[in-house]
Amino acid sequence: MDQTTLNFLVVGASFALYFGIAIWARAGSTSEFYAAGRGVNPVVNGMATAADWMSAASFISMAGLIAFVGYSNSTFLMGWTGGYVLMAMLLAPYLRKFGKYTVPEFVGDRYYSNAARVVAVICLIVISVTYVIGQMTGAGVAFSRFLEVSSTTGLITASAVVFVYAVLGGMKGITYTQVAQYIVLIIAYTIPAVFISLQLTGNPIPGLGLFGNMAEGQSGAGEPLLVTLNGLLTDLGFSEYTSGNTPWLMALFTLSLMIGTAGLPHVIIRFFTVPKVADARWSAGWALVFIALLYLTAPAVGAMARLNIMNQFWPQGVEGEAVSVETIQTDPAYNWMLTWQATGLLGWEDKNGDGRIQYYNEGGAGMAELAAERGWSGNELTNFNRDILVLANPEIANLPGWVIALIAAGGIAAALSTAAGLLLAISSAISHDLIKSVINPNISEKGELLAARVSMAGAIVLATYLGLNPPGFAAQVVALAFGLAAATLFPTLMMGIFSKRMNAAGATWGMVAGLVVTCLYLFTYLGWFFIPGTNMLENTAANYLFGIPPTHFGPIGALINFGVAYVVSSMTAAPPQHIQDLVESVRIPRGAGAAINK
Repeated sequence: MDQTTLNFLVVGASFALYFGIAIWARAGSTSEFYAAGRGVNPVVNGMATAADWMSAASFISMAGLIAFVGYSNSTFLMGWTGGYVLMAMLLAPYLRKFGKYTVPEFVGDRYYSNAARVVAVICLIVISVTYVIGQMTGAGVAFSRFLEVSSTTGLITASAVVFVYAVLGGMKGITYTQVAQYIVLIIAYTIPAVFISLQLTGNPIPGLGLFGNMAEGQSGAGEPLLVTLNGLLTDLGFSEYTSGNTPWLMALFTLSLMIGTAGLPHVIIRFFTVPKVADARWSAGWALVFIALLYLTAPAVGAMARLNIMNQFWPQGVEGEAVSVETIQTDPAYNWMLTWQATGLLGWEDKNGDGRIQYYNEGGAGMAELAAERGWSGNELTNFNRDILVLANPEIANLPGWVIALIAAGGIAAALSTAAGLLLAISSAISHDLIKSVINPNISEKGELLAARVSMAGAIVLATYLGLNPPGFAAQVVALAFGLAAATLFPTLMMGIFSKRMNAAGATWGMVAGLVVTCLYLFTYLGWFFIPGTNMLENTAANYLFGIPPTHFGPIGALINFGVAYVVSSMTAAPPQHIQDLVESVRIPRGAGAAINK
């Protein structure tokens, strides 16, 4: 059976499973659509949360960014994991006890203000739409390669799949679909990693293989894998894989991801689906277990993939000749390059006409002299999209066809699971917090459910359009969403739970300040509303304010939010006594408020 047919069968079977679950778990009420009827078991919710959390950025993009940057990009792992712990400990149980359906509903009731609710809705939509662009980008990459269609067709196909099971099932359908997607994605991620770790180090546990020695028969046999990789990279002008970046920028980015994670509305609403406050804590614990299975494997996947790529381009080592164009075109071991080249996400050019493809860092120390000595005319690997690395990994390592098909299904599952959660957060905010709570409080439950489905469909169309021209790789786009969440919702939720003095005016103006300043900073370098060609300054380090990249700006926005909220709150009247009593009661770890759809 050829690879394309196998891909269609495996991916098609996974789609059939998702559609079947959506039909079986179709939401029949607003409670089921928004919060799955609050009857989800903590273990099930933990697995669904893990799938919601491990997006295309985690599955497809993160290992690619780690592979090509090295230790410095471990900030993705540290920030996302640390932020999840922060959210589980400081926010989730208290928000669950409050007993509402959505984050803007908590903001509106806690700050006794429809203005605060509307601003929270706007913040949520901006965050979620930015986040979902990354998911659609990842889904388009996966579809374009494994179904052998254009990335545009892949993106539209992914949107159609999400439309069916998310619009139909709501939170109830999404929850059980995400359980299935977690099983698919974790198997798809770990099996190739085990194979590759065995090949390179003889150790079946990738995390241990990363710090083990190269196996017999491998280049550098008996030498630690990371030492072998560092040697290859430095010989070709790249930085050592294990070297770090500017410490304060690493810390700033880690902090941005941490507090951004804690403010992500699509993850927070997962904790509204369990019966009790204690269940919210248990689901957080189970989610960490399920997340750890992938996150402990990702660094090994990145390092081993980079080593395999270097060895393919330099099969006799740096002292030998680079791979020939003829080998790439005729050797089955290099088929992955031809198939990915067809997607436009991988490219090379024989610049010096010697029939070989030299891959090196032409700007590295001493490389100009080496290039002149050996007749090189510049780096000839002209394009290697970071988002393809994990998906191409089984092909690079020459693994069986069923493994390649499995990782195709896993990558698509990762993108679709998070996209569904984000779209639900958007639709809930529009239908429940905007239409039901502000515009038309007398709307019927049937009308509200219809509004939720229509708004979700509209969000899918918008996300698909923006996904056609994303402002970066999947993980980079997602990092922008984390920065927005850090600057807007996180400070508001924290002050709402832990400060009885914070009032409506302070929270509202704090969110507005954080959102406006952060968006202006992002748009300055990435274009207005991420539209290509509309940026005011080139996205280069020389133009950044104090050297802070757009992906790192979240903590600055958060400080502005906290500062404005504190100043405005201290200059205006304190919240009513019943609100202060409410804040006090939310912090008592007993009981849970009943959900009131008002």
